[in-house]
Amino acid sequence: MPYEQRNLNFTVKNYLLLLFAFTLSFNISAQGPLNNDKSKRIKIDGVSAVVGDYVILDSDIDKTLVDMKSQGISTEGIERCQLLGKLMEDKLYAHHAVQDSLIVSDSEVYSYVDQSIEYFTEQLGSIEKVLEFYNKPDEFSFREQLFEINKLQKLASLMQSEIVSKIEITPEEVRSFFESIPEDELPVFGTEIELAQIVIEPAVSDEETQRVINRLKDFKNDVEEKGLSFASKAILYSQDPGSRSTGGKYTLHRKRPRMVKEFRDAAFGLEEGQISQPFKSDFGWHIVTVDKIRGQQVDVRHILLTPKVDVEQLNQSRTILDSLRKRIVDKEITFSDAAFNFSSEKETRNSGGTLINPVTGDTRFELTKMDPDLYNQVSKLKEGEISVPLLDTDRSGLKKYKIIMITNRFEEHVADYSQDFIRIKELALKDKQLRAIEKWTKERIEDTYVSISKDYKSCEFTNNWSKK
Repeated sequence: MPYEQRNLNFTVKNYLLLLFAFTLSFNISAQGPLNNDKSKRIKIDGVSAVVGDYVILDSDIDKTLVDMKSQGISTEGIERCQLLGKLMEDKLYAHHAVQDSLIVSDSEVYSYVDQSIEYFTEQLGSIEKVLEFYNKPDEFSFREQLFEINKLQKLASLMQSEIVSKIEITPEEVRSFFESIPEDELPVFGTEIELAQIVIEPAVSDEETQRVINRLKDFKNDVEEKGLSFASKAILYSQDPGSRSTGGKYTLHRKRPRMVKEFRDAAFGLEEGQISQPFKSDFGWHIVTVDKIRGQQVDVRHILLTPKVDVEQLNQSRTILDSLRKRIVDKEITFSDAAFNFSSEKETRNSGGTLINPVTGDTRFELTKMDPDLYNQVSKLKEGEISVPLLDTDRSGLKKYKIIMITNRFEEHVADYSQDFIRIKELALKDKQLRAIEKWTKERIEDTYVSISKDYKSCEFTNNWSKK
């Protein structure tokens, strides 16, 4: 297959995948207004297709089209046959995920549903307004529908990940992929930079540390001795924005490290219902309790408190950075050595302060795709220039100062094999993964029960759903 067509297919499929992951999670949002207008009522009967154990109704296609429009997404040029084909792909993935015993934890899905409803309620003001907006008779039915939609999406995603999980690519394959691209179709990479930083965290007094420990011990006592709710304590007092709204809840897997080591060690050392003693991590001080142990998975809740730093300690951090910056500018010490010897940030200290792009996993940041806060801090810097000390606040609320240097700058350019090997390798790997998914899909369609309504028999699907 020519590169241009492969690339186009990859773009379209991934766009639709992302689009459906979003729209299907919220495809009920337009039902309220439609049900008030009988002339535009969504048809809820009629089967469009069956794939394995899953049924696709005509209304699934209708609701997806309506929701795309309600979100301002143009549906011009998108045909019902295309949407049905994508829905059938999702059902195929989900069906074989179940057949292959790939497990999506119900608690994980319910946790996501809880977060979604929490977000909806925060936006609209009350659960009653949420139910009214989505035209749902009660919270239970709303939760169940969200659960089914999101579980199917997670199963489909898990199956796709399983298909490509063991795919690797060799340097020879990368070169072959690059050489197969016509010269006038080579990708253009936007301006990119490489960054390094030195972080100085302010010292925390022993008195403040003890205050935080004592407060966590009080929370532990309130739950164990007075029978108060750990989840309620987390909602009211935890300084972890990622779990506060769900009562501090996380699901951990023993073979898939997710949290910092101190957190995992504390959580996996507890029995159900036990609460840990206060312990420290890079984020602050925690207590953790175990709600449920399910084989390799553990449902936990935690409360995070971050010690307060007074202004004097914070200003001292800035003074240290001012001094370090001057020494680097005066060439008394290199930025890399200064980071190694003085930075408080363990993740970057040993690499001379070099930052890793969390999206791509490499050291380059494309300016147009950077985190807005980071972009504002570095956009005016030249290569080799060091910023003034910048006040930074991490996700737990801890304030600290940092200085940043642009170590390398790569202007917008046409892809070059030597200079852009990592980026080209990513494209080549995605292309190989896509071909693996296409091959898997073709084989599984042949092995899976598929029935298509006569209304869609004339559709020209990308995949051979009709098994002709």
